[in-house]
Amino acid sequence: MNRGDAYSMMEEQYIRRHHMHQIREDQCTSALVKHIKAPVHLVWSLVRRFDEPQKYKPFVSRCTMKGDIGIGSVREVNVKSGLPATTSTERLELLDDEEHILGVKIVGGDHRLRNYSSIMTVHPEVIEGRAGTMVIESFVVDIPEGNTMDETCYFVEALIRCNLKSLADVSERMAVLDQTEPINRY
Repeated sequence: MNRGDAYSMMEEQYIRRHHMHQIREDQCTSALVKHIKAPVHLVWSLVRRFDEPQKYKPFVSRCTMKGDIGIGSVREVNVKSGLPATTSTERLELLDDEEHILGVKIVGGDHRLRNYSSIMTVHPEVIEGRAGTMVIESFVVDIPEGNTMDETCYFVEALIRCNLKSLADVSERMAVLDQTEPINRY
């Protein structure tokens, strides 16, 4: 799934549990992992905001919701210049505040990401003796005509890596302000 990168046992368990996509021959899929030095409640507070992806996604300039936030809600996202798109219409497929799972499906827009679906999970962990978070984001998407599987996965993975790095930066800044206490491991 991560195309050559090895997962830890814990990462692999979470991926098997939450990130197994049904794929066709003309699609690609992958899962990316990011370890963040911030407690899960801070990270989840950003991830779960389907109505405000621009809080941590650097390529989103604006988001407009159609209706209230809930399963089936639709958002219209404006994309910053520099990407091969200007808009994306996305539907909330899954929002689980107990398990910390967010599922989103792209249902329209002026881009080539057809049948794109992603799942993001947020898991508590200890990093350097403090509360930390493991974030896993996986996706499945059609391979556009004229592109290879490798090209498609590389492009989507690059976007997700940027988003996860930004999520880590924002969360870690919030954690410093929050002054979270070290975890006693004994």
